Amino acid sequence: MNITHAYAAQDAKSKLAPFEYQPRELRDHDVQIEVLFCGVCHSDLHQARNEWKNTVFPVVPGHEIVGRVTAVGGHAKKYKVGDLVGVGCLVDSCRTCDSCKEDLEQFCENGFTGTYNGKDRVTGDITYGGYSTQVVVTEDFVLRIPENLDPAAAAPLLCAGITTFSPLNHWGVGPGKKVGIVGLGGLGHMGVKIAHAMGAHVVLFTTSPSKIEDGKRLGADEVVISKDPEQMAAQANSFDFILNTVAAQHDLNPFINLLRRDGTMTLVGVPEHDHPAPQVVNLVFKRRSVAGSLIGGIKETQEMLDFCGKHNITSDIEMIKIDEINEAYERMLKSDVKYRFVIDIDSLRS
Repeated sequence: MNITHAYAAQDAKSKLAPFEYQPRELRDHDVQIEVLFCGVCHSDLHQARNEWKNTVFPVVPGHEIVGRVTAVGGHAKKYKVGDLVGVGCLVDSCRTCDSCKEDLEQFCENGFTGTYNGKDRVTGDITYGGYSTQVVVTEDFVLRIPENLDPAAAAPLLCAGITTFSPLNHWGVGPGKKVGIVGLGGLGHMGVKIAHAMGAHVVLFTTSPSKIEDGKRLGADEVVISKDPEQMAAQANSFDFILNTVAAQHDLNPFINLLRRDGTMTLVGVPEHDHPAPQVVNLVFKRRSVAGSLIGGIKETQEMLDFCGKHNITSDIEMIKIDEINEAYERMLKSDVKYRFVIDIDSLRS
């Protein structure tokens, strides 16, 4: 019997603890992956504690997965045993709607299948994620990890990387553009690195003076303390694009005022409670836009990985053992990590 060892939450109040399950039998186009590393995303905590009110327990979190292929289905042709691969937030979609046909599976009009807490489109079984010794995924939703990247530090690219790359790419960030990144956490630090590699002039906005030095180390040309009205006023009407990564409720108007005519601020952080509505006049008189963005499709995620391979970009990580995951969740709530926890899954095997 093929048993997968994992860590799961049994209910919204319980800590993550050892759990075993039997993965599905390999289908014709499946890839079986030995998980090496799995990043820890804040959404893992939301799901484990049922904060979005949609968790099916037991839940095995994890959607920033890097591992090696150990077996492939009879008709699978994209990967071979030994390949270094990744799995992000999606493991399937309907593949027939307009969004899927345009390689935007994250916007699947019939609902994508999440890597965990999703519903398998064939059996209806609930999917389990990367806090596991292995996963089985259809080959079309498996990604190739550049061999020159540290596989542990590459794991967060599968969520934090694509979540920031996709809007920067979609809104045409590059040389000659002035770009703001709001917040320096798991998402924000990737946004700074990627926007810098795209050739933009990058300004980091943070409430913490202690993050100035780190922001510049990561690639910011300037760091602005967003609580300082004078520093904010000095940046008025000057940004082509702002990527707002903050997932806590806050006033958007001070950042909207920084956009030049036709500038856009895109939100990728989802707060527990909605932001206060922005002042319409600030949008109307400069034709500014406030938009949103959700991860990325499989094609764009591979483009992101290849871009990061070319520019040698990975996440700044702190490696943990699987039995440290509950402590890591508590530290994550306090923003006590620079800038992403990654689980060494060998610690689960032992």
